Amino acid sequence: MRIIIINGPNLNLLGKREPEVYGDTTFEDYFLELRSKFKNLELEYFQSNIEGEIIDKLQEVGFSYDGIVLNAASYTHTSVGIGDAVKAINTPVVEVHISNTFKREEFRHHSYISSGAQGVILGFGLQSYDLAIASF
Repeated sequence: MRIIIINGPNLNLLGKREPEVYGDTTFEDYFLELRSKFKNLELEYFQSNIEGEIIDKLQEVGFSYDGIVLNAASYTHTSVGIGDAVKAINTPVVEVHISNTFKREEFRHHSYISSGAQGVILGFGLQSYDLAIASF
């Protein structure tokens, strides 16, 4: 089974950025743990701070992979384009957030991705990715 994790803006700063919200582990280190936990899966990882690159990646993998774990970060709340891309592809998408977005600023309470996603997991820290991968 082939699954890709797609992370959006500023998630490349995990481990450095707001550790009280996001923890002190880099995503690269965490991704190694995920690969170790899910040895029977072919896991890939892509991160971009650029909206169009995320859309391009969704279109590239959205008809051939078995699952997409998408943390579009702040684009979740602003990008109609990413939301439309999720709806346009065949591969199931699980929307993930490290923090509980409903405990944060009000603008983070709306997602343009959720309506096209198979499910949404939020608020469990990096373990949100584990739960999303396990759902496939």
